[in-house]
Amino acid sequence: MKLSGKTITVGVTGGIAAYKACELVSLLKKAGADVHVVMTQHATQFVAPLSFEALSGNRAVTDMFDTDHEWEIGHISLAKKSDLFVVAPATANIVGKLACGIADDFLSTTLMATKAPVVLAPAMNTGMLTSAAYTANEATLRARGYIFAESASGRLACGDDGKGRMAEPQEILKLIESVLAVRKDYAGKRVLVTAGGTREPIDPVRFIGNRSSGKMGAAIAAAAYERGAEVIYVATPDAVKPNAAVKTVTVSTTAEMYRAVLEETENADIVIKAAAPADYAPEAVAENKIKSGEITLKLKKNPDIAAAVGKIKGERKLVIFSAETENLKENATRKLKKKGADMVVANNVLTPGAGFSTDTNIAAIITEKSFVQLDKMTKRELADVILDEIIKL
Repeated sequence: MKLSGKTITVGVTGGIAAYKACELVSLLKKAGADVHVVMTQHATQFVAPLSFEALSGNRAVTDMFDTDHEWEIGHISLAKKSDLFVVAPATANIVGKLACGIADDFLSTTLMATKAPVVLAPAMNTGMLTSAAYTANEATLRARGYIFAESASGRLACGDDGKGRMAEPQEILKLIESVLAVRKDYAGKRVLVTAGGTREPIDPVRFIGNRSSGKMGAAIAAAAYERGAEVIYVATPDAVKPNAAVKTVTVSTTAEMYRAVLEETENADIVIKAAAPADYAPEAVAENKIKSGEITLKLKKNPDIAAAVGKIKGERKLVIFSAETENLKENATRKLKKKGADMVVANNVLTPGAGFSTDTNIAAIITEKSFVQLDKMTKRELADVILDEIIKL
């Protein structure tokens, strides 16, 4: 069983999705885990503690000052012995508490005390999920290394349709298994990852850009961090943020990314160029919004970041990406040699499920000696495959 010998604490907060936590506890138990449940007082209004006790085989904790157990500082003991915490459902309230450092019940104090990975499975109304306050709190926790099981879309308890449903227990189980199965084969390594599409200003309101979301780079940064690496994330402002606590350097233009990458390369063992920097920039940027009906732009060539790194990389490993629309193998192999890279990850962006802004990819990994065509997979799964291939180098 995948979770045999692991101690997992399930936090249950006050939301209608609390009933799904029963299935999650059951799945974790069947997977071999020693499962403990901590419930907030509001959670007990939705599911009785006895249900979780029957499913987990352990006493469900509901009271910060409950003395009907062996004497010990309960929240500290549980914080130390748990290999992982999962909060399902995670309401806006508990996310806000964790972001602000509020510890006023057994669950929040235990979560604050633990050094174990924490998985949060948000469940709330769409308006709450997209509010400025919740969005900021989630971003804060992601930056601290909290892991989120993304909410699903559908009909909500309030009657609305939209995003906010708690992820299905089976999906949360898979996420937990992947977190606990992570190898630390990148411990002691510094990995520089670039992400997002750069923007070259035309005037104060217009720019030249591309469709890159930064999702692939964010997935690689998170995977490398979870495998023990010290990660430097050079990304554009709109790029997806990694679900990990990494050093982030924010840039907007290709020239800014060029300077940041060359500076950070000095401290890196591995450079992974997943960003999509614009190849060209306007020679002149208008100080005010251009009002004419037609705009004629004179463009200049931007610096080639990958090629510059290829010239100075020394013993470092350089991995680049190649977004193609035709002749994938030939074009990507030519790019590998031209940039002085050790590996290129290529995909045909016209293939469904492999383009920009998707959560999946269909890629080929090319080195000087090999060509491996991969099947469709999530970008997070591909991130681990890429890191595996770098280890082989």
